[in-house]
Formats: sequence, structure tokens, C-alpha cells
Amino acid sequence: MNTHARRSRRCGVILVLTAIMLVFMVGLLALAVDIGYLEVAKAQLQEAADAAALAATAELVDDTSLQGAPDLSAEITKARTMAVQYAAANPVCRSIPVVDPNPSNNTAGDVVVGYLSNPSDRTQAMNFSDPNQANAVQVKVQRTSTENGEVRLFFAPIFGSNSHSVQAIATAAMVNSFSGFRAPADGTNLMVLPFAMDKPTWDAMLAGGGTDNWTWNQTTGRFSSGSDGVREVNLFPQGTGSPGNRGTVDIGGSNNSTADIARQIVYGVNAADLAALGKPFALNSQGNLYLNGDTGISAGVKDELASVRGEPRIIPIFNSVANPGNNATYTIVAFAGVRIMDVNLTGAMSDKYVIIQPANVTTEGGIADSGQSTYFVHSPPWIVR
Repeated sequence: MNTHARRSRRCGVILVLTAIMLVFMVGLLALAVDIGYLEVAKAQLQEAADAAALAATAELVDDTSLQGAPDLSAEITKARTMAVQYAAANPVCRSIPVVDPNPSNNTAGDVVVGYLSNPSDRTQAMNFSDPNQANAVQVKVQRTSTENGEVRLFFAPIFGSNSHSVQAIATAAMVNSFSGFRAPADGTNLMVLPFAMDKPTWDAMLAGGGTDNWTWNQTTGRFSSGSDGVREVNLFPQGTGSPGNRGTVDIGGSNNSTADIARQIVYGVNAADLAALGKPFALNSQGNLYLNGDTGISAGVKDELASVRGEPRIIPIFNSVANPGNNATYTIVAFAGVRIMDVNLTGAMSDKYVIIQPANVTTEGGIADSGQSTYFVHSPPWIVR
């Protein structure tokens, strides 16, 4: 074979190898593009699932429990609707995902509602025994051959694959039982009133005692006279000077001034207050928290109390108080969500009142503890898995 022929043959081999390498590289590039597109689809599916789960869980706050008859059926239905709406508001590869609300609550369905006693335990199975305990929602958003269609690929059809199935699952939950509170990580204040209520009066109200003379319209944020099915009770102590009366408690340094109390009424308890308390603002292992205080509510804060009418607040609940006046020590055993309905701190002692009714309160900073008593106080929902 002459030199020219050998050179031609080598050139031919090089050309073939170059063509093969080009095909291989194009194939890798095509594969990378399709894999990247699938990753984008997964990320968008996860965003849709997260948003849907959070929105759905936020609906699991039971207003009927304020009337003494817990019933989450309407809230669960609304939660399923919100999951569908929020999933649809987050397109996946420019396609609006459809989520089945799963009213039968099939555990394999797209929207599953249940109860997690410890949402921080990622291994804990969801409990479905009591729908009225529901505090968690799992949402599945998918692009499959049977739901929303598989994600179509760009170059994979060359290799015989036109599309691929992708799905994402998110579970959100909230906590509604706390042993106490710490300063919220987001820098906000705890909306805790520096006034305690005795447990017998609180329990009697929950059992149907007290009055029902005021109506609070959640939608309009307005008061009106008349019944709304939620009982009311007077937070103002009657017959001051006797141990056992409810009154002011010091959440901060001892003997908080009227200015401190007024600030806490309007703006809540801040991190400095909690630091000055010198101990956790939480029930101990025996279920008690001891707070200094007195047995009265000063008329000097009547304007501040009136200014927060209707706004949700938390109050401590005590079962005993030792010593009178400024030497009082309250034994706190629980916390409750309330709103102030009406205030009058002038005139005769028998004419004074701070009327409150139970209210759902959502707050950061709660110290979760399923073994402690908390009434109508909830954490914001968060993604737990």
C-alpha cells in the first residue's frame, strides 16, 4: 500500500472516530438538558406541594371549639380546597397542576389530613383516629401518566423515551399544646397580657358559665351586642385584697411599673422582659410556673386595654395565689387565647370589668409539649417533612 493510500485510510478512521465522539457528546448534552429539565420540574413540584400543605394546614384552626363543641369538619373541607387552589397557583413547567382533594382521606391520596403529636419527629406516622385533633396536612403534587401528564423531554425521544414521571410530597403541621413561650426567633413580641385568670372561673366558662352578651365578627373585625355562642367572663378581680383573686402578674422584673404593664398590653412581652424574668416563661416538670404579682388591675391602663379590643392575646391561668397585694405569688398551670371585648375601670368596684372571651391565637415562640394544657393557642404551620 503506498503512502497516499495509508494517509487516506488514517484520515477515514479519524473522521469516523470524530463522528462517533460528536454523536456521543451530543447525546451527553441532550441527556444533561433533559435531566436538568426534570430537576426544574421536581423543584417546581416541591414548591407547589409546600405552598399547598402550608395553606391547607393554616385552615385547621377550629373556631367552633370556642363555643365548647370541637368540630373540624368544615375546616378540613376548607383545607382540602386550599390545597387544590395553592397547588394550582404554582405552575410546573408552565402547566397548572391539578390536585385531587381526596375527601375520603385515602392515605395514598393527594391531600391527606391527620394528627401528629410530635411534628418534629420525621418518622412519626400520621394518626387518623380523631378528625377533630387534625393538625397536619400532607400534599402530593405529581406529573404522571394518570395525573397531569408526564413531563415531556426534549432529546430523550431520540433514545426512545418521550416523557418521565415526577412527583413531590410535603407535610405541614402546627402545634397547639405548649408548656410556655420563649422570645420568637423572628424578633417579634409575645402577645401575652400581664394578667392572670383563676382556673375555676376559666373552667366554668368553658362549661357554659359566664355571659354571652357580645358578638365578634372575624370578617369585619367589629363588635356588636348580642350572642355569638362564645362565652365571656370578667377578668377584673372582684373583692380585691383577698388571696385567690386574679390580677396583674410580673412578666419581667419584680414589681413592673404601670408603664411596663401598659407597654406589654399594647405591644406584647419582648425579649428583654423574658430575660429579666430570670427563668423560663414556661411550666416546670411539675406543671407549674411561679410569677410575682398583685391582686388588682390598675385603672391607669384602661386606655391601653380598650385600644386592643378584639385583638388576640394570651393570658396565664393560675390555680392558686399566695400572699396579698404586691407580695402575691401566682401558680400558673396553663395558658389561654382570649380577646378583650369590653373595658370599664372607672366608678364603683362592682362596676369595673375587663370582659374577655376565648379566641384562637397564632404565635411564634411556643415551647411544644403535648403533655401540658394550652387553650386556643397555635403555632404557625411549618413544613415538617
